[in-house]
Amino acid sequence: MRNCKISIRSLVILYVVLMPSSWSSTSSNSVLGKVHVKVMNMLGHGRSMEIHCQSKDDDLGYLTVPDGLVIEWEFYVNFWGTTLFYCDVQWNGSVWHHFDAYSYQRDDGRCDTKCSWMISEDGRLFGFNQYHGTWDVMHFHDS
Repeated sequence: MRNCKISIRSLVILYVVLMPSSWSSTSSNSVLGKVHVKVMNMLGHGRSMEIHCQSKDDDLGYLTVPDGLVIEWEFYVNFWGTTLFYCDVQWNGSVWHHFDAYSYQRDDGRCDTKCSWMISEDGRLFGFNQYHGTWDVMHFHDS
């Protein structure tokens, strides 16, 4: 019997080659884990907000979220750690405000499994820091 040496590089290449092509950000086979995202409308005064969230692979469509309610979804982070879900939101005829609801590069270590967002009464964006237990002021990326 011959000695077989398998390098870690060979194992990684073999894994990537054998990995099903259907793995996407919503696959249940992810190596990096499942993430639950929640965006809360806390505008108050009965104001609804329009929101459109999507990733490269999934489009959640345009939704109306009444005051005090939330939109929620779950997905699996892809193998390469490049998963990105982004949203555009507006209320009362405002301009569309853009923010990244989940970015592996930013959120690994901030909200690994639960990413919560809140649009406040004054229209500011807050993100919940899962590890510090605090609501942090975040910023829209308006164009």
